[in-house]
Amino acid sequence: MYDKIKFLPAGDSALVMEFGNTIEKEINASIANVVENLKEQKLDGVVDILPTYRSILINYDPVKITFSELVDVLNGLKTKDAKGVGEFVRLVEIPTLYGGEYGPDIDFVASHANMTVDEVIKIHSGTDYLVYMMGFIPGFTYLGGLDERIATPRLKSPRLKIEPGSVGIASNQTGMYPLESPGGWQLIGRTPLKLYDDTIDPPVFIQAGDYIRYVPITKEEYDKIKQQVDNKTYSVNIKKVKRSELNE
Repeated sequence: MYDKIKFLPAGDSALVMEFGNTIEKEINASIANVVENLKEQKLDGVVDILPTYRSILINYDPVKITFSELVDVLNGLKTKDAKGVGEFVRLVEIPTLYGGEYGPDIDFVASHANMTVDEVIKIHSGTDYLVYMMGFIPGFTYLGGLDERIATPRLKSPRLKIEPGSVGIASNQTGMYPLESPGGWQLIGRTPLKLYDDTIDPPVFIQAGDYIRYVPITKEEYDKIKQQVDNKTYSVNIKKVKRSELNE
């Protein structure tokens, strides 16, 4: 983390607030606090707030607020409110069917790690993952904390089509595809949950700063949950837990 946060112009109507040049939980916690407090301010002129691994991109209307005025506000937020992290976090449980046609690369991941498939599943589902940021498509989760034992390189040739809900590994990251998309991650499973739904507000129920816990399920459970999701009768298990209760 930088000793002093950097404020960088990004064109004539955007600002980058840069906290450091590494991926760290402490940086992400500071980013989450600033984002939360900035949203609470409902500052006239702020158009959009986009947190990343180590920075925040803020789009603003220069007619309503200048670059220097926005920097003054952000400096106030970071000195007053962005110290430390909260005791409680949101934990989102993601039911996941591992392997088979839903996780076609899990055998390769197991072979690469010199493990059995069951061991890979146990390790992957035994960690609670911090959502560092969202992108490259709406609802895509970039998760930190993957056990190095199952870290696996991306595919040499990306797939042209990946099914929504697919859970993958790329190097030391894991994440989920919310929509049909091309992609080069090693697919190890799939969730029946709808990770992006433009018929509801907000369309994405996961947000940066949350923690994700993958819960292994059977094919029968997958089909049952999928039907409930389609009928809009399924409730995602989201709960507030103490950080000390996380499996990190």
